[in-house]
Amino acid sequence: MTRMQPLTDRPALIRNRARATENFLRVRAIDDVEERLQEVNRSFTDVAIVTPRPDLWQTRRADARIVADDDILDLPQEAFDLVIHDLSLHWAQDLVGQLVQSRRALRADGLFLATLFGGQTLNELRSALGQAEARITGGLSPRIAPMGEIRDLGGLLQRAGFALPVADSDTITVTYTDALALMRDLRAMGEGNALDARLRHPTRRTVMDAATQLYADHFGTPDGRVTATFEIVTLTGWCPAANQQQPLRPGSAKTRLADALGVPEAPLDPSTD
Repeated sequence: MTRMQPLTDRPALIRNRARATENFLRVRAIDDVEERLQEVNRSFTDVAIVTPRPDLWQTRRADARIVADDDILDLPQEAFDLVIHDLSLHWAQDLVGQLVQSRRALRADGLFLATLFGGQTLNELRSALGQAEARITGGLSPRIAPMGEIRDLGGLLQRAGFALPVADSDTITVTYTDALALMRDLRAMGEGNALDARLRHPTRRTVMDAATQLYADHFGTPDGRVTATFEIVTLTGWCPAANQQQPLRPGSAKTRLADALGVPEAPLDPSTD
C-alpha cells in the first residue's frame, strides 16, 4: 500500500508557532467566537478548546479543557456540551477526521464552533509567488497551505455527522508596505510555510524580487502599499439529538418565497444556465 505524503510538517509548524508574536487575526477570530456564543440561548458548562495558543484563552474560558490540535485529539467521547476548534484546521492532516473527533466528544445537542483560514486567504501572495517562480524556474513549489472553499466546508460538516451545519466567512483586507513585509508578518503570526513538501533551501533572490514586483503591480494601492486578503471561515454544527429542529422536506413549504418577500414571482428564463 502506498503511503500518502503528509500535508504538514508538524515539527516545523510547532517551531513556527513557538516563535509567534503577532496575534491580531487570532484575537479577532476569538472575539467573533465569543460574540456568537453570546447569541446562543444556552449556557455551556463543559467546554473543550482545541487551540495552539492556550494563553489567549486563559482570561476568557479559564475552566475550559485546553487541547492541542494534534492528529488525535485528547478529547474523551461525549464529555462536552461545547467544543471550540481555534484557527488551526487549515493545517490539519485530516480535516474531516478532526471534525469527526470533535463531534464524538460532544454530548447530544452539543455545539461545535471552529475557525480556520478559507480559500481566499493570501490569494494575492499565492498568485505573485506562483507567477514569479514559474517564469524564472519553470516550475512551482508548495508555499502556501491549500485552504478549503466555504462552499465545500459546510458539506464536510455534514460528512462528519453534524446536524444543522453552517459555514460563513469574514474577509479581512490588510495593507503592507510590500510583499516582504507581509511575509515577515506571516512568520510573526506562526503561519509561515510548514508544508511537508516545501523547498528545504532558501528561495532564489531573483524569484523573490520578481514576486515582490508582481505583487506591487497587481495588488498595489494608490498610496504605494499592497493589500493582502485573509478569509476566516467559521463552521457551526450541532451533535445530533432527537429534540433538535429539523429542516423541512423539499417542496413542503406552504408559502411562496415571493409572497413572503412581497415581490412578484418571475419565471426562470430557460435560455439562461
